[in-house]
Amino acid sequence: MPTNHAVENVFGTIGTICWTVQLIPQVWKNWRSKSTEGLSPSLVLIWGLSGIPLGAYSVLQNLNVPLIIQPQLFGVLCILSWTQCMYYGSQKPLGWCAAFLIVLLTIYAVLELGLIYAVLEPYERGDPGAKVAVQFFGILASVMIASGLLPQYYDIYKRREVVGISLIFMSVDIAGGIFNDLSLVFKGEFDIIASITYTLVVVMDLVVVIAALILNPIARRRRSGLDAEAQAEEASSLSSQGDAEIAAPARADAASHSAPSTEPKDSENGSAIVEEPRTPPIEEEKIEERL
Repeated sequence: MPTNHAVENVFGTIGTICWTVQLIPQVWKNWRSKSTEGLSPSLVLIWGLSGIPLGAYSVLQNLNVPLIIQPQLFGVLCILSWTQCMYYGSQKPLGWCAAFLIVLLTIYAVLELGLIYAVLEPYERGDPGAKVAVQFFGILASVMIASGLLPQYYDIYKRREVVGISLIFMSVDIAGGIFNDLSLVFKGEFDIIASITYTLVVVMDLVVVIAALILNPIARRRRSGLDAEAQAEEASSLSSQGDAEIAAPARADAASHSAPSTEPKDSENGSAIVEEPRTPPIEEEKIEERL
């Protein structure tokens, strides 16, 4: 493909925008639900830290400006999402999370600048060791981005569904990787290592999206079946309890009618004998004295 810096920058800018805003839906979802259940903290932390070697590689390889800015913004948003995992998921104090966020971002900036300034001068001189170091930065970023999704894959395997991951986030991430690859096509010299990094993101994110499209409907049907069974059992239990409550008074009434009478009866007609009240002995003596 012929070199076209204008097209290269357009595609690079679109890819950068995608990889910048992609995490905003995820961060918003975490904040709105006050939960990061299903989102692997390892995923966003490893992806955040992968911005260090990827950012250094982009600067040293003199990629277009959007592709240089992209790892920085991506890394910051990933680390912010990891902080949300600590706050909502692990229930860490807010002050602890804020302090850790500042420390991580500081380490991020210092390490990336250190790598760039340590290698820049010898790399520009054509030092073979510096070239190997730059290639290592690019390969390390690819490995970190790929390995970051492995904990998420394991979580999907355990749950048999995709939970906690915004599919909008994944879709925009895929689009960003595609546009970044297209940007490299119009660069003077195609950067294979950078292309591998972007392509890995596309492929591995696509696996998550496909898993969500297949597994999530199955999981919803499974939960609906369990809910229906639970409701049927509850209705059966309530029906049995109601029948028992209705039958109890009937049994008590029948028992009262069948119980033998304890009142004395006349042997001739079978009627109950009513005893006349007896006068107390003291009253009888007083009546005799008056007579």
